[in-house]
Amino acid sequence: MASLRNANPRLKNYFKENYIPQVCEALLCGILVTCPEDPLRYLEGMIMVIIKSGLQNLLWDMCITPSMKPNIRRLSETYLEQLFELDDQLMTPELMIKACSFYTGHLVKTHFCTWRDIAHTNENVVLAEKMNRAVTCYNFRLQKSVFHHWHSYMEDQKEKIKNMLLRIQQIIYCHKLTIILTKWRNTARHKSKKKEDELILKHELQLKKWKNRLILKRAAAEESNFPERSSSEVSLVDETLKCDISLLPERAILQIFFYLSLKDVIICGQVNHAWMLMTQLNSLWNAIDFSSVKNVIPDKYIVSTLQRWRLNVLRLNFRGCLLRPKTFRSVSHCRNLQELNVSDCPTFTDESMRHISEGCPGVLCLNLSNTTITNRTMRLLPRHFHNLQNLSLAYCRRFTDKGLQYLNLGNGCHKLIYLDLSGCTQISVQGFRYISNSCTGIMHLTINDMPTLTDNCVKALVEKCSRITSLVFTGAPHISDCTFRALSACKLRKIRFEGNKRVTDASFKFIDKNYPNLSHIYMADCKGITDSSLRSLSPLKQLTVLNLANCVRIGDMGLKQFLDGPASIKIRELNLSNCVRLSDASVMKLSERCPNLNYLSLRNCEHLTAQGIGYIVNIFSLVSIDLSGTDISNEGLNVLSRHKKLKELSVSECYRITDDGIQVRSLRSSVKELRLKFFFFLFFPMNKKDYFY
Repeated sequence: MASLRNANPRLKNYFKENYIPQVCEALLCGILVTCPEDPLRYLEGMIMVIIKSGLQNLLWDMCITPSMKPNIRRLSETYLEQLFELDDQLMTPELMIKACSFYTGHLVKTHFCTWRDIAHTNENVVLAEKMNRAVTCYNFRLQKSVFHHWHSYMEDQKEKIKNMLLRIQQIIYCHKLTIILTKWRNTARHKSKKKEDELILKHELQLKKWKNRLILKRAAAEESNFPERSSSEVSLVDETLKCDISLLPERAILQIFFYLSLKDVIICGQVNHAWMLMTQLNSLWNAIDFSSVKNVIPDKYIVSTLQRWRLNVLRLNFRGCLLRPKTFRSVSHCRNLQELNVSDCPTFTDESMRHISEGCPGVLCLNLSNTTITNRTMRLLPRHFHNLQNLSLAYCRRFTDKGLQYLNLGNGCHKLIYLDLSGCTQISVQGFRYISNSCTGIMHLTINDMPTLTDNCVKALVEKCSRITSLVFTGAPHISDCTFRALSACKLRKIRFEGNKRVTDASFKFIDKNYPNLSHIYMADCKGITDSSLRSLSPLKQLTVLNLANCVRIGDMGLKQFLDGPASIKIRELNLSNCVRLSDASVMKLSERCPNLNYLSLRNCEHLTAQGIGYIVNIFSLVSIDLSGTDISNEGLNVLSRHKKLKELSVSECYRITDDGIQVRSLRSSVKELRLKFFFFLFFPMNKKDYFY
């Protein structure tokens, strides 16, 4: 076989043309299958069969007995041509490598597909489990959502039922009020009718007297012998002149009517023509207070009043009035308006503010406390109110820091002097920075009930607002000593802090160094203040008011050090309520160092004795004193009665005082200038006209 690899091509063609490989295959297959006893004779016979059939009809199973053919099958095509190397495409090493690679790849592919099918089967199982869990979770969430909607629906139904019950109660209550009001109206009409009848009778009597006076004048003109009037005529004329208020000067008439409310002025204008003319003086309508008649005056009258006196109105007060938007729109007709108060008006909106800002550009004072204004109103303020000086936004919680940024639009609010931001807890540090950029001229700042106020807010505010002289921070528990350090750039004259536990003695050291012109200090209920703070306040020469109520850590030594300094000379008001460590030594020092003290409060100073009461008499300028909750007795009242200028005395909850102490003769001699306040422990005498309670 190997000799044919390099044989002559003609020899190879000879093999192919005579079907030698096929003949060999048929003979070999027949021998292998039938296994004859005499192979040579079998081959001879089979060759004769092949010759008869012809080479063209040669089959590989021609030499096999037909009975054995169904039991066998051809395994593969013949490879005899390759064995004899008669084919041109002989097997080479490269083909073997390719065949091996193909076989290996096919084997890997078969195994990978098998593994993939197995993995896919496992993945389907896991996915089915996850799907079941997802369906369970979805059903649970769906049930939860349905239950939540059902619960909300039931809560809404309960709320509706509750509102219905309240509405029914209100209807019943209104019905009762209607009945009561009807009865009251009938009674009032009866009394009014009776009063009118009396007034008409009085006018008739005056008219009769006036006619009598005319008769007397005519008689005097006719009778030249009697040039003088009779005494009865003179008395009648004097009596008539006393009843004529229109003869008074205009200034006096205005002063009288200024004491009346708007309702009373309207009633006076309905008396007669002369009184109506008096109530129509222009100066009388410069300031109109509708808040005093907010429950009785209709919107229609307010509109007509503002329309009539629109050129004279300078100040308007709508505090707490429940008015329609159309009524607020009528304010825009008052072109000369300077002060406007719409605080606590629930119906006041941004649209109302827009009409007012367009019609009243000269407003100087604007109070928007506790209204529903938003950033739209904040945008209007710098555009229209160029001269705005006082602004109150207390408890307006619907505007944001963006609204405060609008204050810097146009000419800005650089003329603003007073600003109230009490209760505006939505303002952040950035909002205070916007205020600092737009309102650089602020002098008086009030921020009460603002637990979100921090030291950073104050630092951002005073970056450019260095003109602040008055500062009020009550209800701001997070303010600390850092605030006083930040305020060192301002020239403060009045400060007020209440209920702050983070303010310590370090703050008062800043006060001593940076605020020499401070005149009012309110530091009530600041538990961190000690005697060291009072020592720091002693150099303040302009201090006139000091309130240290509920500062329980202050004692005699601290007050002594304070009074030894120049601050004691001008001090006029001193509140030391609940400073339980003070004793008679402090009162003695007050009598020596405070020549101008007018008001003193030693409420609940338990260590104050009768000896200390004796020192109070030596404070000659004292006008009012509060000794409630002290150990004062009847002897102490007897000592205080020797004070010549004392006008008000409070001794409530002083259990050692009895009726005998009040009825002491020396006390009764000055009781007309002394106001005593008791609550529950005295048995008052029958004659009370000599006492003021």
